[in-house]
Amino acid sequence: MADPRFYDLNVHLSDGGCNALEDLSFFAKHLGYSGIALEYTEKAENAGSVDLEDFEVFSAVEVYVSNASKLHGQIGKCRSKTDVIVVCGGSESINRTAVENPNVDVLVKLSTPKDNGFNHVLAKEAADNNVAISFDLGDVIQLRGGRRVHALMNFRKNLLLVRKYDVPFILTSNATSYFGMRAPRELIALAELFGMTRDEAISGLSSIPESIISRKHPPSGYIFEGVQELDSFEDVGADDS
Repeated sequence: MADPRFYDLNVHLSDGGCNALEDLSFFAKHLGYSGIALEYTEKAENAGSVDLEDFEVFSAVEVYVSNASKLHGQIGKCRSKTDVIVVCGGSESINRTAVENPNVDVLVKLSTPKDNGFNHVLAKEAADNNVAISFDLGDVIQLRGGRRVHALMNFRKNLLLVRKYDVPFILTSNATSYFGMRAPRELIALAELFGMTRDEAISGLSSIPESIISRKHPPSGYIFEGVQELDSFEDVGADDS
């Protein structure tokens, strides 16, 4: 069985230096990633380009709105222009609107001041519309004391809902530079702190991000979901040996 290919789909490039993208990409590959989805800030628009063997940089847009009624319009403007659409939640109405929209790839920052921002109704909607929930481990890395404990408790509650309703989920660093990035094995270890199994954590860094990326970048021979063209009958069962 081939080794998994790891992806972090919520990385921000805030450094405007001309080599910023190259430095971040080299570091991410060094940590063991096969690719990242990168959101640029205005300051980092001229951050250069990168050409690394066996490493891919995908474009991402993180959508922030103060009013849920504006969310669908913002998503519609971005969908054809980017590989990954990430919605920053944080209120019940925004979280609900995000998981109801199949054009959303990932929902991050679910928690509200009152609770973890996720419930049975939202979990079912997310599963039905194939919207992935992000466990942003940057919170676990950066927070201390009671706030860190609170974040872990919210993650544990969300994990139970994700399992019950078969909601897609990913692990992310939410890094704003290579200083905030962590190797896949470190994120897997952090996920275990709130009850995620090793196999679940690996899926959240590999197969599930790959499925999100494939929506805009289908693999060779792709026809539609569940169907893939084969070169010959010899290809059938070739991976089963």
